Order: sequence, then C-alpha cells, then structure tokens
Amino acid sequence: MIRKVLIANRGEIAVRIIRACAEMEIRSVAIYSEADRFALHVKKADEAYCIGSEELDGYLNPHRIVNLAVETGCDAVHPGYGFLSENPELAAACAARGIVFIGPDADTIRRMGDKTVARKMMQRADVPVTPGSEGNVESLDVALKEAERIGYPVMLKATSGGGGRGIRRCDSPEDLRRNYERVISETTKAFGSAEVFLEKCIERPRHIEVQVLGDHHGNIVHLYERDCSIQRRNQKLIEIAPSPQLTPEQREQVGQLAVRAARAANYRNAGTVEFLLSDQGEFYFMEMNTRIQVEHTITEEISGFDIVQKQIRIANGEPLPFTQEDVKISGYAMQFRVNAEDPKNGFLPSYGRITRYYAPGGPGVRIDTAIYTGYEIPPYYDSLCAKVIVRGRTWAELLARGRRVLGDMAISGVRTTIPFYREILDHPDFIAGRFDTGFLQDHPELLNYSLKRSHDDAALAVAAAIAAHVGL
Repeated sequence: MIRKVLIANRGEIAVRIIRACAEMEIRSVAIYSEADRFALHVKKADEAYCIGSEELDGYLNPHRIVNLAVETGCDAVHPGYGFLSENPELAAACAARGIVFIGPDADTIRRMGDKTVARKMMQRADVPVTPGSEGNVESLDVALKEAERIGYPVMLKATSGGGGRGIRRCDSPEDLRRNYERVISETTKAFGSAEVFLEKCIERPRHIEVQVLGDHHGNIVHLYERDCSIQRRNQKLIEIAPSPQLTPEQREQVGQLAVRAARAANYRNAGTVEFLLSDQGEFYFMEMNTRIQVEHTITEEISGFDIVQKQIRIANGEPLPFTQEDVKISGYAMQFRVNAEDPKNGFLPSYGRITRYYAPGGPGVRIDTAIYTGYEIPPYYDSLCAKVIVRGRTWAELLARGRRVLGDMAISGVRTTIPFYREILDHPDFIAGRFDTGFLQDHPELLNYSLKRSHDDAALAVAAAIAAHVGL
C-alpha cells in the first residue's frame, strides 16, 4: 500500500498532488531548490527537503530524487508534469529501488516519447496519423526530399519534443533550409536529442485531446475530450471540456480512437492522446502524453473524477471501479493559464514580487495555484501563476462565469495574461464556438485592450489599495 509519496515537482501541480494525498491520508514529501525555499508546496507538504542549490539541477536529477525517496521512507514518487515526468530514467530508477512510479513504466514512456515509434505503433493499431516521413530525417538533403514527397506545407518536429517546443512550420524549401538547424539546436538543448521528422501540415486544425485511464487489470477508459485550440506558438492558453465544436458522433469516434491508441501502447495510469481535427472532419493522431496534463482540471470538473487520486490508486494496483458506460459528463468547463507575461510586449516574462493577490470565488469556480501575496516568482521556471477553472451548465453560462471571474481576479506586482483572456471571451467567433489553432494569429487586434478595460483595472487597483489600508 502507498502510504508516503515524494512529489518530484514544484508549483501548483505539487500543491495539487499534496491535496490529493491529504484526502487519501497519504503523507507527502516535497522537494525544493534554494530558489523555491518559500514556495507554497514546501509549506503544504508533510515533509520538505532541499534538493540542491542550483535552480534546475535538483528537479532534473532522477537518481538524487529516488535516493531521497528511499531515505525518507517513501513508497512512491509522483512526477507531476514537466521536468522528469516523461523521462524513462526516473521510472526505471524507481523500479530498480523498489519505489512505485505513479505513471506508466519506463518502456511505455520511452516508446511513446519517440514520436516516430509512436506513429508506427498507431498505424499498426489502425489509428490514423498525419502523412509524414517514415522515420527520422537524418540530414537537410533527406528532409528536402521527404518534404517534396509529402507536399508543402510541412511541420518539422523534434522526435522527442513536447510542450510546443521543437516545432516549425515550413511552407517552402527555403523555410525548411532556414529552420532545419534551428530545430536541431532547440531540440538538442531542450531534450538532449537532435532527431527530427516531418509531418504534413494540417491547415487550420482544431487541437482535440482525450483523457484516458488504464489499470493493471486490462481496463482502459476515456473521460472524454478537451479542446486546446486556443494557443500561441503551439503553447496552450485556454482549454475547454468538452469541445463545443464536436458533434456527438465525433465525440464518440475520438474517444474510441484514444482507447484504441492506449490499448496499443499497453498503457497503465493516466495519459492523454492528442489529435488534430481537420476541416474535413478527419482525426489524426499527434502524440500521447504519458503523464498528468496541466489541463486535467477541466476533465475533473465535467466528470466528477479526481484524476490524481485515480493515478495513485492505479499505481497501487487497484482496478478501475467503473466501466466506460459509467463515465458521464455534465456541462462545460474552461481553464485559463494565467501566466506572468506581458501580452502587449510579445508575452515577455514578468517575474517579480506579487504585491497583491485576490482570488475570485463563487459557484463553479476553482483556482489551482501556488502564489500568494508577497510571493516572488523566480525567473528560473515557467511563468504560470495560476490555473483559473470555471464550470457552467451551458456554453453561455460558462462564458458569463469566465468573464465575471477574470474581472474579479487581481494580481499586482507583475503583468499577467488576464486582460488578454477577457478580450478573447468577448470575441464573436469565440462566443460562437468557431476557433482553431490559428485563432490568435487571425485576430491580432485582441492585444489592443480597450480604454474601458484600462479604467476598470485602475479602479480595481484603487479599491484593493483602499481595502488593504482599512484592513478589510
């Protein structure tokens, strides 16, 4: 039985896992760098240990993490997302030391992390994939020949990539020549691999992903889909569950494809199968993420399942206590990734001290965060401040609640993406549920916040200052 879990992560996902453990009466162990000494996950865990003075080294050292898990009497390690969550070395190190890894085994992570291997696996399982190179392209000359065969535009992708990095669209041989070395350099720095491959670029797709759960008893189910089409440079910004753009038939189809993909991978634990949906209504497998997703929250809101707790129970050897027929969803949920970035200045990071933080509340509102008033956002990690999740019975109610919540929320001391999201929610195409991955590119005017918004923000700041002065 899992009684004590080391969380190999930081920030809001570490806090999220700590809360799941607390409800299951499982002790939690946090790790932190010197830069994170005053982080919220350090305060919330039952135990916390400094993993190193370097900002990143400790979080990226699998053997140091597993050694600490053994020394502190942990039964399991939860990797969260990012960092080592899709690194097979951490899963293998856990297995070698008798520690349960809360995720799939190292071999599954390795196979699904190699996108060319994953593509071939999906083809054998009759899961449609986008046309592309048969394997990695080993030189620019080979890439140019493959691109000519596939037909421009093409996507040049890192084989071991993820999180929107190591991807470039190429519309011509000149684009491919210009981007080839850039992608090689980026993927080598980010993932330690120089391998790349080519895929046909699906024009104006919608990004649809499906949450799956698989146990150690052969049971695999899906918890329906999320629409992640609102993104910038392949980085997700707003996620919605279920997608307002799918028909019931498409919803059933993509769910079945995801289960087929997970079964082909002999998948165990929580995972996400990502697809592109073309204008012609065709789904194409893109990749499988072998970890908890940032946006798992909205699936929890519409399904009623605690996915992190399900991860722990599956890792504990428990069978899923329900079948696909038992999975029901209700209403809509939307997540806003509130980042410490300046949308008006090219989304440059805005690190610094949070001088005032006001979290919204009310029905259908959930905030997953690790910030607090006085917290200083360090410049060494991603810029995520908070995940703002809203739920509504209908699409119209969801939009209204989202506007209200983003209007209520206040973070002072750093610039954030909150005003940008307010503009998106008011756009007629978004309101009508008409959007794809090119939405922000098509609507650059969304960055031109209205004068009224500026006045509203100023009034909110004044009100917060007055409240602080009188001790409200």
